[in-house]
Amino acid sequence: MKDAALQEACALIAAARPGSVPVKAFFDEDTFTVSYVVHDPVTARAAIIDSVLDYDPASGRTAHHAADAIIAYVQRHGLTVEWLLETHAHADHLSAAPYLQARLGGRLAIGAEIISVQKIFGKLFNAGTEFARDGSDFDRLFKDGCQFKIGTLPAMALHVPGHTPADLAYIIGDAVFTGDTLFMPDYGTARADFPGGDARHLYRSIRRLLSLPEQARLFLCHDYKAPGREDYRWETTVGAERAQNVHVHDGITEDEFTAMRQARDATLGMPRLLLPSVQVNMRGGHFPPPEDNGVRYLKIPLDAV
Repeated sequence: MKDAALQEACALIAAARPGSVPVKAFFDEDTFTVSYVVHDPVTARAAIIDSVLDYDPASGRTAHHAADAIIAYVQRHGLTVEWLLETHAHADHLSAAPYLQARLGGRLAIGAEIISVQKIFGKLFNAGTEFARDGSDFDRLFKDGCQFKIGTLPAMALHVPGHTPADLAYIIGDAVFTGDTLFMPDYGTARADFPGGDARHLYRSIRRLLSLPEQARLFLCHDYKAPGREDYRWETTVGAERAQNVHVHDGITEDEFTAMRQARDATLGMPRLLLPSVQVNMRGGHFPPPEDNGVRYLKIPLDAV
């Protein structure tokens, strides 16, 4: 039997006219990340999902090319940003949410379990007492099934842990923004070996998402081009994932998936930007406070990850 939040999500998707919610994707090839702007065509109110801050790990320099492209789109279309939504504390790119919020407004939101992530990584980075670890770097913490609006568009959050403890999927009309939980059917699923990750939880979260109506549009946070595919892709459907996902199509059991995921994760290297990304994203995209010389620093813990 479906849980209450999932039933609400199914009803929201069923009530939406297919394709009626405008979605604009912005692909950052340096981090293979897709950011989105979704808006209400009635009120021109908008949400920005999973933004990217340009960051060069060799020099420690930041830039705003990816974020400025989003700003230009929002201004060109006369949109008012109500929400800056994060699907989780990303380990592969730094969030541009504070930069966007300063220029476009909106409330910054993430899953309520970000507090668990802050506790894990606050300890790893020895963040000190100035880092509250209570989610207060964000304006809103969504629990499973929380409903909200973008203009007149009904939206809700589904808790889909496994990749991290705090992952959310956002349902906005018939569009579902899955974060890192799922990739294109020919590429598979997210890893589950980060601190707080769990392959069994990931399987259950994916099956929860794949219980949504088959026509629901899924918008993914990453694409890495499956072998033999020449183009990047980030939109699919529940039906396509259920039929074709190479890791978790219908018929794959939890034990089979868990064994596959754990074996595969054991072969993967750490993401290139994991250490800078997480210590920034756990703070809602803000950098650590400046030291007494006025410079901000990111830490690299040695032999700890």
